[in-house]
Amino acid sequence: MTVIALPRVRRRAPVALGACLLSFAAFWWAQRAAHVSMIDLMVYRAEGETVRAGGDLYALRTTEAHLPTTYPPFAALLFTPLTLLDTSTMRTLATAGNLALLVVFVALSLRLVDHARVEGVWWASAAAVWCEPVWTTVRYGQINLLLGVLVLWDLTRRPGHRWAGVGIGLAAAIKLTPALFAVFLLVTGVVAYARRGPGDPWLRHVRGSAVAFAGATLLAACALPYDSWRFWSRMVFETGRVGLVEDTANQSLRGVLARLLHTTQPGLWWVATAAVAGSLGLGVAVAAELRGRRAWAVAACAVTALLISPVSWSHHWVWCVPMVLILGTRGRAAAVGAAQVTAARTALVTAAGTSLVFCSYALWWVPHGPGRLELRQTGAQLTLSALYEGAGLVFLTLIGVRLWRTYRTV
Repeated sequence: MTVIALPRVRRRAPVALGACLLSFAAFWWAQRAAHVSMIDLMVYRAEGETVRAGGDLYALRTTEAHLPTTYPPFAALLFTPLTLLDTSTMRTLATAGNLALLVVFVALSLRLVDHARVEGVWWASAAAVWCEPVWTTVRYGQINLLLGVLVLWDLTRRPGHRWAGVGIGLAAAIKLTPALFAVFLLVTGVVAYARRGPGDPWLRHVRGSAVAFAGATLLAACALPYDSWRFWSRMVFETGRVGLVEDTANQSLRGVLARLLHTTQPGLWWVATAAVAGSLGLGVAVAAELRGRRAWAVAACAVTALLISPVSWSHHWVWCVPMVLILGTRGRAAAVGAAQVTAARTALVTAAGTSLVFCSYALWWVPHGPGRLELRQTGAQLTLSALYEGAGLVFLTLIGVRLWRTYRTV
């Protein structure tokens, strides 16, 4: 029996790899057929050229859309090698690099839930490449998958690893949003200490993140002192530079409120909503972490960051990949016990629904574009343009309910 079964097991990975490569090839062809602009990649290159020329980084306006620089100066330093490549080569390498990063992102996500089988990575990558956030990330030449890999690489290290915190610190130095993961670790450590438990692992992780962030930021300050001063004293507060808050691509709570209230300035409504969502989301993440549910905690923290950020473009939601994988694998695991069949079905249905949301491209079915059409959306259109936030809130609620039920049974 063993001799017969072994070849079948060994054939699974090559078949899965073949399916993944076929899916990636079709994706590559579809992107080229759509004549993707990779406009954000062109902005990155312009930032690198500005750094090399000694220009004013935050006065830059480039591409036909006159896009500005929005990332911290450290990111611009990292973009300088792009200036050594011609446009065609740069776009090819960016596409190939993002596809490779997707595979790593999937592998790290599955490692979080202890399902990191090789064939599972290939099958999941073959499907994940077609979801809207991944499609748009590659279409624009964005760095979302790189940031996700840095964070997950960091949070899948063994406790006490000497490089703990480096990934989160570097990700936050490139783009500020991942800094919420450091806040999550800090709060977890403080709560653990308050309960007279061992909070050192989380606090050491925070120190590592702080050192990496400070080192990267100081390096940028030494290389670009004027730009660093401008960013940290002024530009970091000008959220309007990123884009129109009501844009349907803005899948944060602020974007939803702007469209719902038909205003470009949701003001105190957003502040209050973000404060409540941030507190509850971070609370769910900390509770999950303290109960040994690292996968739930990481995904909850990522979703919380996306919800409370002033602007979360649809391509920032590449975190839908671990969301779906966590729901799916937890649902299958729960199905082992008869008493947990209902919870398993709920998780699997939620995983399927979440996949549908992020693969439907439904947020682009509503009026959008020049003329601020989003401010005149109807009820059904408002619902479609809030699907990502809705999926995120459902995900956090499901985790919160599961944790509460677990607590009651202890």
